[in-house]
Amino acid sequence: MLLAAHLITYFQAIVIGALQGITELFPISSLGHAVILPKLLGWHLNQKEHYFLAFLVATHLATAIVLFIFFFREWIRILRGLGRSLRERQIRADDADARLAWLLVVGTIPAGLLGLLFEHPLRSLFANPKAAAAFLAVNGILLFVFEAVRRRAPGAPERADELARLPETPTDEDAEKRLATLGWKEAVGVGTAQAAALFPGISRSGVTMGGSLFVGLTHEDAARYAFLLATPIIAAAALLKLPDLFGHDGDGVRGQALVGALVAGVCAWFSVRFLMRYFETNRLTPFAAYCLVAGVVSLIVFIV
Repeated sequence: MLLAAHLITYFQAIVIGALQGITELFPISSLGHAVILPKLLGWHLNQKEHYFLAFLVATHLATAIVLFIFFFREWIRILRGLGRSLRERQIRADDADARLAWLLVVGTIPAGLLGLLFEHPLRSLFANPKAAAAFLAVNGILLFVFEAVRRRAPGAPERADELARLPETPTDEDAEKRLATLGWKEAVGVGTAQAAALFPGISRSGVTMGGSLFVGLTHEDAARYAFLLATPIIAAAALLKLPDLFGHDGDGVRGQALVGALVAGVCAWFSVRFLMRYFETNRLTPFAAYCLVAGVVSLIVFIV
């Protein structure tokens, strides 16, 4: 286990932590960058080894905690709504919080099940720089496609009319009411789309936002829904593997994991704050261009 301490330095922990905090929330794939960047920098890190996965647990958990804190007021309303629905054994038509809570549950289940079944085989098969670069380029193409079809999305005109009727400075509650208008099939579809992030290079937030745009949400609402939907998935995945960090797999990397987690948390806070403002008026197009160019260039470098 002493070897593990030499394989992840504190400088590398800082870089990987920052990378996780930014790329997990930006629609550019955290896993893809975690595979590609060390190779480009000449770092001899093996993302398939248990010590590296134990290290990533801390950075993912930090990201989930930051997301929960950032949307704390929303989560309190959502959890209270969930409690009311369980207590009353129904979802009242006027209870947007309860409906949104169950939409998130319904959206989380398929991605969670697919993750448990296929995460290890897919990561083992595709967690190499060439595959990650190729999938990163595919992610860029997908983001372009999402933007191209969003105006023809089912329900887009109706939700646009609903948005126009809201106050000039809508509140978080107004946003939750809009999210609560999603149908159950739409929630399952958007939630299932998260599973595409099992392929290194495909962004969880990117495909979730794209699916949300396709069912008629605005960019801002799509970003909010993507971050709310990602929080339990990221947290559950991290907590499930947290014992590895405190077991033998974490020997030699716990200090680096703590540093990486702190850096990831700070970067995640500024990332989600920036993105929620950015998507008030902007689109996925710049991220699509970045992923396509970065993926193609990285793939050429690795092949040559």
